[in-house]
Amino acid sequence: MAKKSILNKKSLTFLEKYLNNAAPTGYEWEGQKIWMDYLKPYVDEFITDTYGTAVGVINPKATYKVVIEGHADEISWYVNYITDNGLIYVIRNGGSDHQIATSKRVNIHTKKGIVQGVFGWPAIHTRKGSKEQAPTLENICIDVGCNTKEEVLKLGVHVGCVITYPDEFFILNKDKFVCRALDNRMGGFMIAEVARLLKENKDKLDFGLYITNSVQEEIGLRGAEMITHTIKPDVAIVTDVCHDTTTPMIEKKTQGETKIGDGPVISYAPAVQNRLRELLIDTAEKKKIPFQRMASSRMTGTDTDAFAYSNGGVASALISLPLRYMHTTVEMVHRDDVENVINLIYESLLAIKSGETFSYFEKPKPTTKAKPRPKSKPKAKK
Repeated sequence: MAKKSILNKKSLTFLEKYLNNAAPTGYEWEGQKIWMDYLKPYVDEFITDTYGTAVGVINPKATYKVVIEGHADEISWYVNYITDNGLIYVIRNGGSDHQIATSKRVNIHTKKGIVQGVFGWPAIHTRKGSKEQAPTLENICIDVGCNTKEEVLKLGVHVGCVITYPDEFFILNKDKFVCRALDNRMGGFMIAEVARLLKENKDKLDFGLYITNSVQEEIGLRGAEMITHTIKPDVAIVTDVCHDTTTPMIEKKTQGETKIGDGPVISYAPAVQNRLRELLIDTAEKKKIPFQRMASSRMTGTDTDAFAYSNGGVASALISLPLRYMHTTVEMVHRDDVENVINLIYESLLAIKSGETFSYFEKPKPTTKAKPRPKSKPKAKK
């Protein structure tokens, strides 16, 4: 018997709309509106902050608070310098990759609307093989079809305008989701789906759940750093992406081995609270959810670090979605992994007991057993 899919037509329509919308670091609010609109039926209220982080809350009056979190922003560029003959040089907004920029189309966001452009590159005929230059921040530039700086300025383009790629969502071979910004709007999508499942299955949590879509992760975990002081959570389960290390030119000896299609990736790191991580692993094993393991050295490099080291220390753990071609316009994840991350977060929430400290110095409390769900009654025929 085929396993029933967690994702439905409505959720996939939301995913496509959410991914196709541009939400570069510092400019996330339009994407957040799309996310909040989808989440609205499944939460009791919303919290937003000055810089655009959005939080859907279930049981807002509860004193014990659990966060599930992803980040909303995508990497991008800024206009940095406009030449006298109308070419545009850029600087990064997040970890944008200069190697993939050449010959890409771009959208420059201005007060007058989108201005289209292209990252130009000299023709192969004009480049000498022995002295061929690789793309760098110093030699890539955008052409918007203007001959002078004045023409560029008349279009509404100025220093500080943010630049994104227009590449949109598609599916490869029925089960591979491909788009720019899967890092990490997939996280926002997956935590929204957890909220939907809780509502549809009529699960009652004995704690407050804060479904958190943070901003500005790509430039240093800044949105999470801000919102954790607002929420003051007791527990945080963060979801982000990690590398599929089975593609060419990645060294498993240093990067470890994780692969799309093999399940969620559970991290080991100083910021990861061991007892909370073991709850995730126990849940995965009990519910027969496939998972992989990953070790980080000093830090996870995700919002897990921001939550863990806030408010005197918050029990935090990281569930990652394996992804190919990170920080390109063809980021790729496996549908099965997406569903298994959603399921692992969902089942882990049902296992968390209100008041659990996860302290290493106290005897751990038994996990809460999920109550059997009532069988839905067949609808009477009209």
